[in-house]
Amino acid sequence: MTDPGLERWRLVLGAPAEQCTGGLGAEAAARDAALDWLYGRDPDLGRRGVRRGGTRSAGSDPSVLTTVDWLDDIHRLFPKETIERLERDAVERYEIHEVVTDPEVLARIEPNATLLRAVLRTKHLMNPEVLRLARRIVETVVRDLMKKLAPEVRQAFSGTRSRRPSRFRQARDFDFHATVRANLAHYQPEERRLLIERPRFVSRVRRHLDQWQLVLIVDQSGSMAGSVIHSAVTAACLWSLPGLKTHLVAFDTNVVDLTADVADPVELLLKVQLGGGTDIARAVDYGASLIENPRRSILVVITDFYEGGDEYRLVRTVARLADQGTQVLGLAALDEEANPSYDRALAQRLADAGAHVGAMTPGELAAFVAERLSR
Repeated sequence: MTDPGLERWRLVLGAPAEQCTGGLGAEAAARDAALDWLYGRDPDLGRRGVRRGGTRSAGSDPSVLTTVDWLDDIHRLFPKETIERLERDAVERYEIHEVVTDPEVLARIEPNATLLRAVLRTKHLMNPEVLRLARRIVETVVRDLMKKLAPEVRQAFSGTRSRRPSRFRQARDFDFHATVRANLAHYQPEERRLLIERPRFVSRVRRHLDQWQLVLIVDQSGSMAGSVIHSAVTAACLWSLPGLKTHLVAFDTNVVDLTADVADPVELLLKVQLGGGTDIARAVDYGASLIENPRRSILVVITDFYEGGDEYRLVRTVARLADQGTQVLGLAALDEEANPSYDRALAQRLADAGAHVGAMTPGELAAFVAERLSR
């Protein structure tokens, strides 16, 4: 029987380690073959003459596995977190487009955020039948994101509990401590029960949303796919709030107003064209043209701040908006991890011009908007 610990080291170190670790059992050998199918194509391994598995030289012989076979294998052999990492590397590192353009693969694959980003990047390669199958990935991931983000948005806008009593009886506003104090006279020590005759509730401080406007401007260059996805879902969550007029604008070197599709984030994402250059100044100028009441408006720019247009024009526009009373927010990232990579020099210039600059998750953005609207 093989030692599990030595098998793990053999999988990590590759075939040359077998003289020290010994061989692999049947399941571990299958894992090794699946890893070799993907990572064995790394050209750096080929240059160094390194083999990960014992089945073939890296990058030389054709694989006997198809993409469908490989997906079946990894779903059988690895835990969910590892599967997602392998699928992400296949699409993003090795550009194995069959993962999202082969109908047979799309019919079997489990939708996740990595595959959604891949669909958005490669949908121009898809014929109508493949795009119909790919839509399942878009719909599934968007639905999951909506389930996660909608409660965060609702919580941000639902109002805070005050200590003032309320005549309106709602379970979420039940005041446990005040109820106990008000009914202590009805405590029955023999039965150790408290009879409640007068339940107490607290009121809520409502946020005033009248006549506010939110303009979301999102960079749709290839590196910003995650931000485009979360911007679309966040805009959809904000769309139904009373008193808040939401716009969604996407840009590269051109500007596209997607506001008409905000209520349907699936359709919106299928219209996004990732890639191209970046002209932030043009997009911000367009967003500024949508603003009706500067002092009751929030303009959010989601980008990496690597400007391909006129930086001076961008800074001037932001300064003008800030002087007029518009809340300008520059976000370096808008996904659940919020790991920003951006041009800090330009971001600092925008901050000096009056913008708020940072990195926020969708829930934090909703809280920011709600806090500004309640002033």
